[in-house]
Amino acid sequence: MSETTLHPRTIRWEGDIDGHVVLIDQTRLPHEELDLPVEDPETMIDAIVRLAVRGAPAIGVAGAYGVCLATRGLEELPAVRDALTRALPLLRDARPTAVNLATMVDRMETLLRERSERPGMTGMELRRELLAEARRIHEEDADLCRRIGEAGAPLVAEGASVLTHCNAGALATAGSGTALSVLFEAWARGTRFQVFADETRPLLQGARLTSWELARAGIPVTVICDNAAAHLMARGEITQVITGADRIAANGDAANKIGTYGVAAVAARHAIPFHVAAPSTTFDLETPTGDRIPIEERSPDEVWGAVGGGPPPEGVRFRNPAFDVTPAALVAGWVTEHGVLQPPFAALR
Repeated sequence: MSETTLHPRTIRWEGDIDGHVVLIDQTRLPHEELDLPVEDPETMIDAIVRLAVRGAPAIGVAGAYGVCLATRGLEELPAVRDALTRALPLLRDARPTAVNLATMVDRMETLLRERSERPGMTGMELRRELLAEARRIHEEDADLCRRIGEAGAPLVAEGASVLTHCNAGALATAGSGTALSVLFEAWARGTRFQVFADETRPLLQGARLTSWELARAGIPVTVICDNAAAHLMARGEITQVITGADRIAANGDAANKIGTYGVAAVAARHAIPFHVAAPSTTFDLETPTGDRIPIEERSPDEVWGAVGGGPPPEGVRFRNPAFDVTPAALVAGWVTEHGVLQPPFAALR
C-alpha cells in the first residue's frame, strides 16, 4: 500500500475560496467509509461536537477551515468581518479540553486582525489569505506527525507488545497520527511487534478506529476491553504503552481520553514505560499543571447508549467525563517533533 493510501485523509478542502471541507465521518467507521461535506461553520461545529471529526490536531485543522467556511459567498470586507465576529467564538468553544482547536482558531483571528488593518485590503483578498493560512495549518500538522513518528520509532523494541488507548492515528490528525505515527514508522523501518488497543469507552474509538487503522497498515492488533489492560500487564503480555494527548500542561501533566490515567498508573505499578506522543501544538505552556485543564463532560446518553436500547432504570444517574489527566510523574517521555522531551520542555519555549 502506498503512503498516499496507507492513511485515510481525515480532512481536506476542495475548491477555491468558495469551496468546502470534506471529512471522513468517523461516527460511521469502521463499517462505512463515508465522506461528510461541510459547507458552513455551523455544520463544522456539529461535526466537532458529535465526533464526526475528532482528535486534538484534527479539530484544530477543522476549526481553521471552519473560519474560512464562515466567509463563503461574501465579498465586502465589513461583511467578512461581521461573519467572522460571530463564528470565531463558537468554533473556538466547540470542545474545551483539546487545546489545538482554540489555538488554531486564535491563529486565524490574529491573521484576520493583522490583515484587516492593511490599507486597501478587500474582503476577497482577506478571504484568500485566511484560506492560505488554514492550508498552512493543515500542512504543518501533517509534517509534525511525520516528525513525531521519526522521533518515537526507536522507542519500539523488536517483539514488543504495545498498548495504546483511544485513537491517536491519522484519523485524529491531518497526517499519520501521533502515537500511531510512532508505530507506523517503526513498522516501516522493519521493527516487528504487536499492538493491544483498548476499546476506549464510551464511544469505542480504540475498537472502531485504532484497530481499523492498524489493520489497514498490516500491523497485528488485538482489541481488549479497557478493564483487561491491568490483567495483561500483570501477566507480562504488555511491554510498553504509547498514547496521544489533547492538552499537555507546562509541567507535563497530560489530558487524554478518559481511562488513560488508570492505564498509566497500572503501567507504573508494573514498571512498564508509558510515553505520550503529541506535537508542540498540543502543549499548553500557559497552563502550569493538569488540574487547570478544563475537562469536557459529555452527554450521559453516550454511556447508557453503549449498554442497550431503552431508557436507564429510574433513579440511576450517569457521569460522562470525556478526559482524565495523567500526572507527569507517570510519563517516561513526551514524544514530539523535536524528539523525546522532558519538562520543562525547553525546546518548545
